[in-house]
Amino acid sequence: MSDPAKPCWDRETLLVAWLAAFVSAFSFLFYLRHGDLLLYGDAVAHINIARRVFDSRTPGLLQLGTVWLPLPHLLMIPFLLSDGMWQSGVGGSIPSMAAYVFGVVGIFRLVRSAPGSGRDANVAVRIAAWIAALTYAANPNLIYLQGTAMTEPLYLAWFIWAIVYFNEFVVDGKTRALPKCGLCLAGACLTRYDGWFLAAAIGVAVLLVGLKKAPGSREMRRALVKFSVLAAAAPVLWLAYNAIVYRNPLEFANGPYSARAIEQKTSPPGSPAHPGDGDPRVAASYFLKAAELNMAEGNWHKLWLALLLVGTGALLVAQRRLWPLLLLWTALPFYALSVSYSGVPIFLPPWWPFSLYNVRYGIELLPAFAVFGALAVYFGLGLLRQTMAKVSLVAAMIVFASFSYATVWRSQPISFREAYVNSRTRIPLEKELANTLREFPANSTFLMYLGDHVGALQRAGIPLRRVINEGNHRTWKQPFDAEGLWEKALANPEPYVDVVAAFAGDQVAEKVLRQNLIPIAVVHATGQPTCTVYLTHRGPR
Repeated sequence: MSDPAKPCWDRETLLVAWLAAFVSAFSFLFYLRHGDLLLYGDAVAHINIARRVFDSRTPGLLQLGTVWLPLPHLLMIPFLLSDGMWQSGVGGSIPSMAAYVFGVVGIFRLVRSAPGSGRDANVAVRIAAWIAALTYAANPNLIYLQGTAMTEPLYLAWFIWAIVYFNEFVVDGKTRALPKCGLCLAGACLTRYDGWFLAAAIGVAVLLVGLKKAPGSREMRRALVKFSVLAAAAPVLWLAYNAIVYRNPLEFANGPYSARAIEQKTSPPGSPAHPGDGDPRVAASYFLKAAELNMAEGNWHKLWLALLLVGTGALLVAQRRLWPLLLLWTALPFYALSVSYSGVPIFLPPWWPFSLYNVRYGIELLPAFAVFGALAVYFGLGLLRQTMAKVSLVAAMIVFASFSYATVWRSQPISFREAYVNSRTRIPLEKELANTLREFPANSTFLMYLGDHVGALQRAGIPLRRVINEGNHRTWKQPFDAEGLWEKALANPEPYVDVVAAFAGDQVAEKVLRQNLIPIAVVHATGQPTCTVYLTHRGPR
């Protein structure tokens, strides 16, 4: 085994970190230069949720809302104080970039703890660790996502380090690693709901392992208590927040902005359910296919799946003491259940309905591909005796990874394509609307629903504190707040704002038809609802 006394951040680990930081910075600058940081509508939404905490008519932590978990937005806030970093999206990218670097280092450390004895075994462990780190770091889809405000890179970092510390607790007997694992699970649980499933899985495993040792160890009992408190704190706090503010602890799951509610609202009447709805087996196949497409194009992804299965099988046969690594598979059952029962569709180009939606979720199996692929090489090196055969195996893995990632770059990373395809109509509308809104005086105030096109205000550089929106009401007043600023402005915009922007079908459009307002501009974009801009009688002429 690699030396447990070896410093966690030795020269080799620092080299991995510096290489990851270089890749992160270079790719970020590339996508920034090409204007690709804000292609995802979700990235725009994340940035503006964070911005609303301090830039709003009603600022405060309640602007964080309920459906998306709060940690990514809280981490963005310091970088979004700058208007320039807000408008460009750079402020939302910084936490993702840092998480990418930590994720790469975590993968390296996880595999370097693989067992072995003797000089040759130690060399094999180091080779496998580098293969795993490079597989993770060089993935084109992750390289794009880490340059944006999307939450997947941040979650992956928490996920990887939770397993790093849990593995050290189980394999190396490091009791002090258990609270660190709990802290990482808390971070994961406050980033994505995947973390809740992960925390439950690791929690059960920790109790099964820890209770065997706890009766004779005070240190173990203390570590178990700390772990349990940390791992459970985030879900409990979020449920309590929803119960107190929204009068419903499951508001994020069954409220009007939940994934299930949005799917029901946007699906045409009589349309078929999304693939895998109510069928975990089909849902699992869609997620697994999405994971493959995040690794390679064409038939190359089948080889990645084969490596994943070989590495997993070899671990089960030859090194069962490394069973904590099996937790890298937890994304598969989580998404099988989410797609089946939570209204979370995944649409893939090769399969019906032949489109791109949530394909990026497949990136969450990347740590498993990286680690088990590297372990397949490690176990293969243990079976080979001739040096030339070992060199050939390592070279074959490097060539395979390089060619498969080359196929992704050649056809564009599928996560990038998903963002680009789904932004082709949204961005032109937001650009045109931004140009229209810029024409008003700098002190103008606006009424606008921000749920779909807050990017127009971001592009125009209009501070959100000048805009009355659906977040400007008292959320604890259910189901309606008659004294809320949003509700008052909807009922009678004139005393509150100068300009009203109403998208066909939204709450503003439904109310504004009853008002005697002055339409001055209509903004069109193919595939998007028409936006009509009105002046109130107090508005600028």
